[in-house]
Amino acid sequence: MVHVLESVGANLIKPVPFSPGSDISAMSQAGVPTLGVMQDGRMYFNYHHSAADTLDKIVPRELRENAAAMAVMGYALASTSKPLPR
Repeated sequence: MVHVLESVGANLIKPVPFSPGSDISAMSQAGVPTLGVMQDGRMYFNYHHSAADTLDKIVPRELRENAAAMAVMGYALASTSKPLPR
């Protein structure tokens, strides 16, 4: 299924032994399967959680790519016959 996202360079699946983000680390540590999108984060903290963190900073192409990656992941997870490991 990863071939669906090749055109936007989001076709790498990389299991890691740590939480993919601090917002969900407690769930990950509790054994809940978690996932994240690996992306270019060089500009992320220029605005994140600041007064300037407003919708006009969103890059529409990047938002579409992230939404597509999460939609494909959701579809893949819903289609799997085996439960995720815990």
